[in-house]
Amino acid sequence: MTTIKDIAVSAGVSSATVSRILNNDNTLNVSPETRQKVLDTANSLNYKKKSRTSAKSAFTLGIVLWFSPQQELEDNYYLLIRQGIEDFCMQNCIHVVRTYKADINYMDSLKNVDALVCVGKFTEDAVQRFYEITSSVIFLDMPIDDLDISTITLDFEHAMKTSMDYLTSLGHRRIGFLGGKEYLDNHQLFPDMRKTLFIEYCKKHNIEYEPYIREQAIAIEAGYHMMNDLLKLDVLPTAVVSSSDPIAIGALHALTDKGFRVPEDISLMGFDDTSLSAFTTPPLTTIHAPAYDMGNFGANIVFNILKHQPATALKIKLPCKLMERQSCGKPL
Repeated sequence: MTTIKDIAVSAGVSSATVSRILNNDNTLNVSPETRQKVLDTANSLNYKKKSRTSAKSAFTLGIVLWFSPQQELEDNYYLLIRQGIEDFCMQNCIHVVRTYKADINYMDSLKNVDALVCVGKFTEDAVQRFYEITSSVIFLDMPIDDLDISTITLDFEHAMKTSMDYLTSLGHRRIGFLGGKEYLDNHQLFPDMRKTLFIEYCKKHNIEYEPYIREQAIAIEAGYHMMNDLLKLDVLPTAVVSSSDPIAIGALHALTDKGFRVPEDISLMGFDDTSLSAFTTPPLTTIHAPAYDMGNFGANIVFNILKHQPATALKIKLPCKLMERQSCGKPL
């Protein structure tokens, strides 16, 4: 059986340091790298802490990411979620096993985790497989109707109402929507609540929208191509809502290339409030999505699910807020 001394020798630190790290002693003055090295060593040596209680002070959290590392680099919304998770784990001496769904046999790396944070969109079969690994699971950015499954999502209802109320208050009555299609492993299209809510709002308030909806991918290139397609119409929208900042940034490039002024000719609104949105020309009006907080809260919650095993799952919606910049104005 692995002992604290074995871990200390392998990690190159004292037994006292190992003990305090494994007991989650945040007063210990060591670097985050040393903490993680001790936790990694304990995990690799299959160390099992002796305890009279069921709660664990140090455990392994699996992070499952439904996108690829390349997609994460292109859209920092999911990067911020992951950073929120990993910062909580670093602060609380939690060992992390990170895997991307695009990895070969990604489930194999999760066999010995104590809890899971699943980020993105997953099929029902995948959800079932996660629960076969551990009952301590939370899903981020994916609404699930099952009342026994904990989720954290964005409040799209309020976010889209805020977007559309803002544009209509400026006088816009022809509004377009640029969206990105997302598919599950079984090739099923995952419905975009933003598009659904956009259409509902337009119908309720007699906004002209039907000629102005385009959908491709959540990428800058897709936004560029979708906006170019819209610009072929004889009658253009006076404003366009995008389902992500990368799409809006691509659309902005298309408008600039074709000689259109933003917002004088067409107003443009994004969604997410990524780091680039404040530095476009003009700066992008967008909806701030608290991605980092979603990740941080998710790790905190699943940590407590593991310790306390509550009978009731949590369904949390995080509020989003309007970031008013210079890409929206009154129609001419």
